[in-house]
Amino acid sequence: MNSDLRRANHADGLVKTRDGTRIRFLLHGDDGDDTRRAVLIHSLAMDHTFWLPVIEHLNAAVLVCDCRGHGESDKPAGPYTVELFANDIADVLDHVGWHSALVAGASMGGCIALAFAAAYPARTSALGLADTTAWYGADAPAQWAERADKAVQSGLASLVGFQTTRWFGDAFRASDPEVVERCVNVFLRNDVEAYAETCRMLGKCDLRAALPRLAMPAAVIVGEEDYATPVAMAETLHRGIAGSTLTVLRGARHLTPLEQPETIAAEFERLLQMQPVP
Repeated sequence: MNSDLRRANHADGLVKTRDGTRIRFLLHGDDGDDTRRAVLIHSLAMDHTFWLPVIEHLNAAVLVCDCRGHGESDKPAGPYTVELFANDIADVLDHVGWHSALVAGASMGGCIALAFAAAYPARTSALGLADTTAWYGADAPAQWAERADKAVQSGLASLVGFQTTRWFGDAFRASDPEVVERCVNVFLRNDVEAYAETCRMLGKCDLRAALPRLAMPAAVIVGEEDYATPVAMAETLHRGIAGSTLTVLRGARHLTPLEQPETIAAEFERLLQMQPVP
C-alpha cells in the first residue's frame, strides 16, 4: 500500500471505552479487506503522531490512538494501570472491527503492548517491543514518583532538558532538531496531572510473570545508547519470550521509531509477514 493511498484512505474519531473514557484514534489505510494490520502504541507524553515516520514505510493498515491521559483522549483521574490502557486498545479494536493485529509499542507503549498480549493473546498476532521493559526495577516506584512530583510542582518545562537527552543521542539532536522540537511541543501540551498518573503507573508496572506465557512471534528492539530502558532490560525480554528476536540499533538512544523509522518499520514488516491469514 503506497503512502498516497494510505493518506487518502483513513478514518478517525473517538471511541468510548468500557469505563466511559473517550479515546481518540486514527486508522490509516484500511479498506476493509486488508489482512495486514498493526496497532502502534506511543511512548509516554507523546501522541498518535509519534508513529507517522514509521507508518510511511509500512505496507499495512495501521491503527494508532492517543492513550488515555494523552493527546485528544480523555484525561480521567487515576490511578492508571497498564492493564487499563490495554483494555482501551481492545475497545478501540472492537470499534474498528479488528479481531487481531500486530500489537507494537515504544517505551510506555511497549509496556501496554505487553499487557495487551498477556490479556488478549488470541488478538495479538505478533508483538513488537521497542525501547521498553517488563519491569523498571525495585527502585522504580520511588523514581517515577519523584518525576511525577517534579512535573506537578515545577511544571513540565522543568523536565525538557532531562527528557531530550534521554530521548535522543547527541548526534541526532544536532542533525534533526526539528524532530526534537516536535517532541518537546507535544510533551509540553500534556495535562500535568495525567502525566504524573502515567509516571506512577510505569513505576508500578511489573509484567515479568507474563513473559513465559507469550507464544506469538515477537521482536525486541532497543537503542545501543538507551539508558531509560537499557540493553540489559531488552535482553531480559528476549530471554523471557520464547522465540523472540533481539535487535540492538547502533547509535540510537530511547525513541528509536523517530531516530531510525525505516529500521523499525522493517522489523514490523517481518512480523506482519508472519501473521496468519484469517
